[in-house]
Amino acid sequence: MIDRAGAGPQRRLVLLRHAKSAWPESVEDHRRPLAPRGLRDAPAAGRALADAGALPDLALCSTAERARRTWELAAGQWGTPPPVHFDRRLYAAGAPDLLEVVREVPDRVETLLLVGHNPGLEDLVLELAGDGLDDALERVRVKFPTSAIAVLTWRGTGWPALAPAAALLTSFTVPRGHKGGENRRKG
Repeated sequence: MIDRAGAGPQRRLVLLRHAKSAWPESVEDHRRPLAPRGLRDAPAAGRALADAGALPDLALCSTAERARRTWELAAGQWGTPPPVHFDRRLYAAGAPDLLEVVREVPDRVETLLLVGHNPGLEDLVLELAGDGLDDALERVRVKFPTSAIAVLTWRGTGWPALAPAAALLTSFTVPRGHKGGENRRKG
């Protein structure tokens, strides 16, 4: 078990993989829209974050259309969404690049949301999580599907101090919206 009594405030890094995307012909990858299932699942992800009390102080989002739309639909479930910065570096980024972007976040931010892509998000969770509650870490190792939400907690004086194996994976959920509009959660 990692030491959760480190110096500084408790911080949370919330990673949200974009919702299910469509693959229309003649549309470049960066411009791919959400599929009908993605349009249902993205709001469910926003509700899941609100229900878990995991609303961010700041969101960083990939500039890809499917990530931007996931952010819009998720944040639309909250009273007042936090500031969001769309960062092209998050598109197709690997774990080292994602961590570099996270380390640039101002110290005043205690809960940060990253909206991005796989395999980068999954790899970042596996790099940062020194341990996990219940079977969350094992489930991330098996699959990090679209709309998945991973919540990592750690103590630190600032984001530049976030290091490999320094965080605890406190939850891993995969919210799904129903065709009829109802919300259910798996995992």
